[in-house]
Amino acid sequence: MSTPLSAPRTGSNAPIGAARSLRPAAGTAAARHTAGHSASAADAEERTRDRVLSAVLEHGPVSAAELGDLLGFTPAAVRRHLDHLSRSGVIEVKRVARAGAGAGRPARRYVLSSQGQSTLGNDYLDIAASALQRLCEIAGPDAVRAFAVERFADMERRYAPEIDAAGADITARAEALSAALSRDGFVASAATIEARAPLPAALSSVQLCQGHCPIQHLATKFPVFCDAETEVFSRLVGVDVRRLSTLARGGHVCTTHIPTGRPAAKEPIGSAGAPGSLDEVSNHLQERP
Repeated sequence: MSTPLSAPRTGSNAPIGAARSLRPAAGTAAARHTAGHSASAADAEERTRDRVLSAVLEHGPVSAAELGDLLGFTPAAVRRHLDHLSRSGVIEVKRVARAGAGAGRPARRYVLSSQGQSTLGNDYLDIAASALQRLCEIAGPDAVRAFAVERFADMERRYAPEIDAAGADITARAEALSAALSRDGFVASAATIEARAPLPAALSSVQLCQGHCPIQHLATKFPVFCDAETEVFSRLVGVDVRRLSTLARGGHVCTTHIPTGRPAAKEPIGSAGAPGSLDEVSNHLQERP
């Protein structure tokens, strides 16, 4: 017997109109509940994405797998958020060579982009930049240089006892400097690079990276801030150092090369608080690492 045309049908064969009639009408309690649930889910997603972004800032360059371990997320969840942040332009992929010879293709690591770094600044930097520009016009570039040196002299005074407590070993001093910088919000890390044969041991080094620069906007307009900071790093660790990249010049991170395979300087490099010849200590070899 055939089914009457007027009989209601359910399941996959139900008419489209019948399926629509099952949806809560706009304005009903069920509709409001559904909308509220969607908003809560969106808020939770946004909070999770903020956690991923914060982890990239703190640990970058970092892989998706490392982020998953740090945050307790599945690889699929991490990659979904990384893809969204990448499309938004606040993070980007950096290719990092794997350790050891013949280790295969460079690994994918995530870092904050220039746009992402700029979102961490504030309006006071614009005011400070205008003030420094006016100072330069009135008193000349030496006045701006003296201001930068004075600012980092305070950092040197605060860090020196902690770094001296690490002893004479350059690597230990670099790691102590990294810890001090992180405490001040520079999101620093220190990676040891051992020179292997046939390279001489004298080429061993520590790569000191800073994932965030609170004065990046100022340093972009006045590179003397980077120079003054680099000179302080040289005096604190006790060897001549070289800046490989800076956020101010468009790098993913600020990277300072600290040689560890040579003896520490017997005398301090320059005198604390004095301008000295900043260009002898700092040279930006790359604009992007």
